Amino acid sequence: MKILLLEDDTLLNEIIEEFLTELDYDVVSTYDGEEALEAIYDNSFDLLILDVNVPTLNGFDLLKGLKDNSIDIPTIFITSLHTSKDMEKGFNSGADDYIKKPFHLSELDLRINNIKRLRQIESSGYAKLSSDISYNYDTKFITVEGIQTHLSKTESKVFEYFLKNQNKSISIEEISLNNWLYDEVPTATTIRTYIKNLRKILGKDRITTIKSIGYKLNL
Repeated sequence: MKILLLEDDTLLNEIIEEFLTELDYDVVSTYDGEEALEAIYDNSFDLLILDVNVPTLNGFDLLKGLKDNSIDIPTIFITSLHTSKDMEKGFNSGADDYIKKPFHLSELDLRINNIKRLRQIESSGYAKLSSDISYNYDTKFITVEGIQTHLSKTESKVFEYFLKNQNKSISIEEISLNNWLYDEVPTATTIRTYIKNLRKILGKDRITTIKSIGYKLNL
């Protein structure tokens, strides 16, 4: 799991990075908002941990800008801003969680694990998705009514993003921005082809087209 950490307090940044690294997370540390934003556009992250009052671009505005551009990465704010209005602003900007400083590192670990569970990050092994559909995250085999099909690397990326966003309408652009770096992004036509292939495997009613928005997985 790859985590971006934005914290301008050097000592606290080092403490959090060391703690997360010991938990076997891949951590990229940044110290100001613009540096963090550049790292996000240059890499693929599973989680953002953002301080708010940082140089160049504050955490609230950074996350809101990502959301406005259809970049949906699970996010935890860590901040000394304690009021209910601050928390409201944080969640309105798109955060999944909000931790007030000072905090115990064990609390951060619990919050991360909760987001992993809710967002199905680092899902692995066999998953029963419905009465007639199952999926193996490790082997990339999907079974529908007893028929087993192996998904290609790109098909599995698209399908797993749908699984993370079940019952939510997602666009081709959102799928692209959240699964590939800019220089690796397949064309919209290519992604639509993979969605068409998934429909053949799942059944056409399992992935519905939402006019002027995109697609939705129904399981």
